[in-house]
Amino acid sequence: MSHKTGSLLGGTLLITGSCVGAGMLGLPILTGLSGFAPSLVMFVLVWLFMTITGLLLVEANGWFSKKVNFISIVSHSLGKGGKILCLVTCLFLFYSLLVAYIAGSGSLFSSLMQSFGWIIPSWVGSFAFVALFGVVVYAGTRQVDLWNRVLMAFKITFFFALILIGTRFIQPKLLTYTHPSLAIFSLPILVISFGFHNMIPTLTSYMKGDLKRVRLAIFGGSLFSFFIYLLWQILVLGTVSVEGLVDSFKLGQEGSQALVAVIKSPWIALFAQGLAFFAILTSFLAQSLSLVHFLADGFKVSSDRRESPLLCSLVLIPPLILAFLCPRIFFQALNFAGGFCAVLLFGILPVLILWIGRYRKAIVAPYVVPGGKPLLCLVFAFACFIFIFQLLSTLGVISLIKDGLHG
Repeated sequence: MSHKTGSLLGGTLLITGSCVGAGMLGLPILTGLSGFAPSLVMFVLVWLFMTITGLLLVEANGWFSKKVNFISIVSHSLGKGGKILCLVTCLFLFYSLLVAYIAGSGSLFSSLMQSFGWIIPSWVGSFAFVALFGVVVYAGTRQVDLWNRVLMAFKITFFFALILIGTRFIQPKLLTYTHPSLAIFSLPILVISFGFHNMIPTLTSYMKGDLKRVRLAIFGGSLFSFFIYLLWQILVLGTVSVEGLVDSFKLGQEGSQALVAVIKSPWIALFAQGLAFFAILTSFLAQSLSLVHFLADGFKVSSDRRESPLLCSLVLIPPLILAFLCPRIFFQALNFAGGFCAVLLFGILPVLILWIGRYRKAIVAPYVVPGGKPLLCLVFAFACFIFIFQLLSTLGVISLIKDGLHG
């Protein structure tokens, strides 16, 4: 029977690969401002939330006997209005993530050049990054796949090398710092960091509709991601003081840069900046190609071996311009993506899909997430809380710097 379904290990790694990307770099900064213990509580809470909403989509995916995509599932339950909302939100999510990655690459390049005594503006790094790796996206899926395999190997190697070398610099006392009231500000980026939901239809097809194996892959992959984030969290928060985290946040610098600023070690600098580069690059390639295909489907543009130059330009130029205008937008873009787009797509919509499918259309599914209406209401309330919190933050009603760190 094993030859009939996809590998459980492969499915688990597919979920892990979807979660662990450039968002990981911002985690220790935004979560660490509250301290290790409060951030750990947020990690567990969001992991549970995202795992449950993922399982809700598994149930919805079980309604179909053939392969479907995320938008098809939304359209089936919520109709044309839900489909349009899903399409628009997906566009915002893709573009927000690309803005974050491009801005992050520029900041990383500028920091790297500064270590050699060269003062280079961040926009130069962002432009070079897009110009060079945009060509890979244009080359098509096959080239992105080949590049991604190599880059993923480098990313994993650099990560574990950094953990291995960096543990001797950890100061346990730094892990005892707490500022619980700031923990709530980490919710949006945590949602992004555990976002694998768009892969569920693909995973279901890969597992030949075996929903039990799909659930095991989701649980294993998200738990493995949790473990990776925990190691990264301990390393950065055990090494960088809260003052260093605050400075990094204000400058729009991610976790690897904060680490390098504290540990004056060429090996730490090499592995930290290498990890950041490969994390941003793998995420950039995956999201760019996904958006090109998303637009190609919307505009009914067919491609042969290479992607459409026009669509590649539509995907890469707008976020590049925004990164030029706001080079320190890394955290803001990730927060927007997580607090609005991801929480709507992967938090609110799954509840609405299941509510209508179960209780309005009485659709019978081969797998049903236990908990009934109380669980759906609880998940919906938590998703709405994150959405409203991010809205208030975006409008300036609440602020991490004004009301939190200086409060």
